[in-house]
Amino acid sequence: MSTIALPAGLETLRLEPLMAMTLIVAPPIRFGAGPGGERRVGVVTGGRFEGDRFAGHVLDGGADWQLRRSDGAWLIDCRLVLQTDDGAIVGMQYSGLRHGPGDVMDRLAQGDPVDPSEYYFRITPTFETADPRYAWLNQLVGVGAGHRPPSGPVYKVWSVV
Repeated sequence: MSTIALPAGLETLRLEPLMAMTLIVAPPIRFGAGPGGERRVGVVTGGRFEGDRFAGHVLDGGADWQLRRSDGAWLIDCRLVLQTDDGAIVGMQYSGLRHGPGDVMDRLAQGDPVDPSEYYFRITPTFETADPRYAWLNQLVGVGAGHRPPSGPVYKVWSVV
């Protein structure tokens, strides 16, 4: 139990569903082991996102930069461009972490199907748009849970309110 007194509003977080998203990712470009760890980049060639407040497509040209740390965990640094079904352009950036038992991570790396309960895969997205219809996205932080089937990553994203 913490001895630090906090206002009641800081004791819990409330989440609201924001969207589900699937990505189509080209085979990774492997840099190999560098000074920070093993690096690879997956170019995002498309995808789809759907939520109650917005939906659309993931445009070609995003990139998912990944770094495998010495403990086997993968750090994720991804930038995407989303286009809503009504034409707005939205930038999405997220950091994340994927880790699990060595054999599970090896199966994921080989493209084998793995149940998402066998590993940890979480992201923290933020958004940027100039479109006034979606300006509310500029002022939120999200959290997401990911799954990595062979076809490409799948995410459920919530807004932290």
